[in-house]
Amino acid sequence: MRTWVGTAACMMIMACGSTVVVAGSAGADRARSNLDWRRVATPADRARLRGWRGAWVDALAQVDPKEVARDPVLFNPDRSLVDPLPPAGPYRCRTYKLGARAGIGPTFTASGWFACRIGTSEDDGERVVSLVKLDGSQRPVGSVFADTNARAVFLGTMELGDETRPLRYGRDVNRDMAGLIERIAAKRWRVVLPYPRFESLLDVVELVPDA
Repeated sequence: MRTWVGTAACMMIMACGSTVVVAGSAGADRARSNLDWRRVATPADRARLRGWRGAWVDALAQVDPKEVARDPVLFNPDRSLVDPLPPAGPYRCRTYKLGARAGIGPTFTASGWFACRIGTSEDDGERVVSLVKLDGSQRPVGSVFADTNARAVFLGTMELGDETRPLRYGRDVNRDMAGLIERIAAKRWRVVLPYPRFESLLDVVELVPDA
């Protein structure tokens, strides 16, 4: 298992609530300030998150209703329960891709299950929360920000192939990721990624505890 906490702490923006730690490479000076996710996110990602409902509408318009009917809770845009932050620990995750850009390609695909982890750590008394996909050829790595009592925000990057470190968030627009974390059942969460850079109109990452 990769050392996800060390990697994320050194390379990503870490946050919990309104306090964030902006970290550079290992050993670099770190700056702290009371910023919420809106001040950390790139303009492009703020726009994507504002358009979350439009992404659902556009994607579901292309998806066969039979696919949605197989899991109406997961694919209900308005399903969002209080306490959205998953507890720290190991999870199983899988990704659903909905809709197709320019109408090219499949409009609904589902991956197999992969290993993911929600991590928490302390950095000079500040709680750090991260979300990392541990295996597969495409591995989201990033930070979790509190937002509302029914929604958290994920900001991160995509680690590819045999890479051992994620890019710094904001460095490559094609790798940046922005999503909403929502609890949809007692022990079930999703990360909704509106308008990802490639292939689909909406990605939905399902998270369940690996117990």
